[in-house]
Amino acid sequence: MNPNLDRLHPYPFEKLAKLKAGISAPEGISSIALSIGEPKHASPDFVQDVIRENLDKLSNYPTTKGMDELREAIGVWATRRFELKPGTLTPASHIIPVNGTREAIFSLVQAVIDPQEEATVVSPNPFYQIYEGAAFLAGATPHYLPSEADNHFIPDFEAVPESVWHKCQILFLCSPGNPSGAVIPRDTLKYLIELADRHDFLIASDECYSELYPDENNPPEGLLQTCAAIGRDDYARCIVFHSLSKRSNLPGLRSGFVAGDAKILTEYLRYRTYHGSAMPIQHQLASIAAWGDEEHVRQNRAAYRQKFDAVVPILAEVMRVSAPDAGFYLWPETPFEDHLFARDLAASQNVHVLPGRFLSREVDGRNPGENRVRMALVAPLEECIEAAKRIRQFIQQSE
Repeated sequence: MNPNLDRLHPYPFEKLAKLKAGISAPEGISSIALSIGEPKHASPDFVQDVIRENLDKLSNYPTTKGMDELREAIGVWATRRFELKPGTLTPASHIIPVNGTREAIFSLVQAVIDPQEEATVVSPNPFYQIYEGAAFLAGATPHYLPSEADNHFIPDFEAVPESVWHKCQILFLCSPGNPSGAVIPRDTLKYLIELADRHDFLIASDECYSELYPDENNPPEGLLQTCAAIGRDDYARCIVFHSLSKRSNLPGLRSGFVAGDAKILTEYLRYRTYHGSAMPIQHQLASIAAWGDEEHVRQNRAAYRQKFDAVVPILAEVMRVSAPDAGFYLWPETPFEDHLFARDLAASQNVHVLPGRFLSREVDGRNPGENRVRMALVAPLEECIEAAKRIRQFIQQSE
């Protein structure tokens, strides 16, 4: 077996299940799950219709590169959304459809990392655990950058030693952040692009929550958008990941894309022809429909705004919490240790949240996820409100 498998940590939800083992919630209280970021809003009817109408495509092999029409639809959407120079994000060279961003993030790292060199993958901390696992299995070493409240949950990139950047082969960004929802501003992205040029590493920006934001007139900045703003129309050393899972409530479709540096994507496509991942044709056709429609996305954002508006004031009575810049998570402080908070909340109120320490790693004696929990406001509005009231009661009774 690959010895690097032994370096993998249990997934956060495995840790959560172990934490709650043996717990019995009080009878008569319904379970409310805020622990996993699985969208629960209805999937668009028109997307389901496209799949049903094209089930005959099950008899056809899909191509690794995906349909021209899908890459064209993605290019149109991304160019409009991120204010790119028309014709620079070409369907032929700058876009690859993928089966969700989880497998894309993992496989890109395997294709990019040069194991003959001492390779470092720089990651925010807390982080999406695929960043770390992909680094381990590629033979690289993760370097964790704390994302703390005093810097608006964005790593202090200027404090990173030059020696770390010198060994860096991939820098992972997550903007809007998971779990904080923090959006990295343009000036910071420009600084990171300059660093990537100086030290010759790839910036891999996970932007899966980019379409869930509170202000319709102020969408989050994307990495390619910053490239366009500085005239970097070849998107060199810059790759972004996007998905329909959160944007369109389609986590089961497993549909997303990777876009950016054409040189990187040429080699990545070659890897994928061996890797074996190709999106089913009926899913590609459904994805074309989803990327081409914005009305259902606006309705989705409105539903999340309604939840934040209802839930945050209730929780704010008993804990330090605020609505995020974007995304659908809350990242509040807990009045006592986060893992005990999550365990006891589940036991007494049947409300389930994810301890922050399960999303982070301890570095120099400090785990930046400690004494926080992640709450995903994915349940229906009434359930989110009920969960907030139960959490309020739980904290009041714990004081």
